[in-house]
Amino acid sequence: MPFQERKNVILWKVHFTSPITTVYRYLTTDSGRCQFWAEKTVEENGYIEFTILNYPKYKAKIIEQRPNDFFRLNYFGTDTRFELVMTKDGGTDFTLIVRTPSEEVKQEMTAGWVSVLMAMKAAVDFGVDLRNHHPHRVWDNGYLNN
Repeated sequence: MPFQERKNVILWKVHFTSPITTVYRYLTTDSGRCQFWAEKTVEENGYIEFTILNYPKYKAKIIEQRPNDFFRLNYFGTDTRFELVMTKDGGTDFTLIVRTPSEEVKQEMTAGWVSVLMAMKAAVDFGVDLRNHHPHRVWDNGYLNN
């Protein structure tokens, strides 16, 4: 299959050596998300407020979730779904499916999701935070970060 060929869809897969319960916890809790995704998140009344460096605070609506199976959000105008499957070796296969409103939005977000997912793998499997945590070392200034 050619690279990201589905129109208006971002599809990435990541394998975690960590068990599915650990991966799900990082994805769905404020304490987990702040270790790889945002400086801070606050989940309340079906929404997650994200504090990300150099971006205005953003509230994502939780659309649907099933523990240790999937988590779905309306995130920056996209339908964002995370699917988790336990593997025979006790790890987790993790699939991100983002439905974007346009090819322009897809192009803008594709690399950003790689950054988020690799930061997540580093945090979950190795306890490492890859982010800069510096207001000037961000995407807009040419730095790899999320």
